[in-house]
Amino acid sequence: MMVRRKLLVLSLVVLVAVAGCAGMDGNDAAKDASGNRNGDAGGSSQSDSTAADGNQRSALVVQQRALIRTGNVTIAVENFDQTETNLSRLARQRGGFVSDSTQRVHRNGNETWTTGRVVFRIPKENFSAFFEEAKRAGEVQESSTGTKDVTDQLVDVEARLTNLRSQREKLRNLYRNASDTEDVLAVQKRLSNVQSEIERLEAKQQSLKRQVAYSTVTVTINEPRPPSETKSSGQKSWYETGVLAAFLDSVDGSLVMLRAIVVGVAYLLPYLVVLGIPVGGVYVWRRRNSDRRDTMDDKKATENKTGENDD
Repeated sequence: MMVRRKLLVLSLVVLVAVAGCAGMDGNDAAKDASGNRNGDAGGSSQSDSTAADGNQRSALVVQQRALIRTGNVTIAVENFDQTETNLSRLARQRGGFVSDSTQRVHRNGNETWTTGRVVFRIPKENFSAFFEEAKRAGEVQESSTGTKDVTDQLVDVEARLTNLRSQREKLRNLYRNASDTEDVLAVQKRLSNVQSEIERLEAKQQSLKRQVAYSTVTVTINEPRPPSETKSSGQKSWYETGVLAAFLDSVDGSLVMLRAIVVGVAYLLPYLVVLGIPVGGVYVWRRRNSDRRDTMDDKKATENKTGENDD
């Protein structure tokens, strides 16, 4: 039993080491497939048939680059809903679909206008045609396109998946042959980790493939903001107004002015009270002093006049 356990542990160690080396070889092969390490290969002859097949596959991958294409366009239109409907119909005709959309209704008094964004997923072979159709749907305010090469990522993911699947099969064989509980648990834990990594890489691979197969076109749609109301929109000039309407307008204006005066007085009243008391006190005091001085001056003048008469 101890010998079997040691053999099982040794097998696991060898398996992990081999998988690590295979992963490094897979990454090197992925780099060769993407054209990063083909400089030395072109100068030497390849006699091995397996190597020749690998070079052919690498050349095919280089020719068929995996490109993620994106486009962004902003257009001004008269009707948001109509434009969105037309572009959605064109996308379906091109084999695409609407993946996301947002819109916002703006208000200014009684006027409204709509702006928003619609994201389309279009097959890569129809990207250019649909992008031009989107630009013709309105007045183009801004447009841009972009391309991302994910060939290296896909080749690397595929190489890692191949190595992990091979490792998974070896672990399954060890699991079937293991009889000790500890050995079974150890192999089962390692197998679970490998399976999780395989599922993660497969999900990443599928996501990259979907992005390559369906390009993304984001269309921002803006309705124009309605102009502000002016006289030409229905407001009459003064000479076009009737007598009764003019009188009523005058009454309204008078009431508005009266209300403004009342509000102004109510607003200023506290300040007038606070400032008026000391100012009024000073005024009364100065007035009394002035009256007293005038009285004294009059009295002196009378006395002087009486004295002169006595003389």
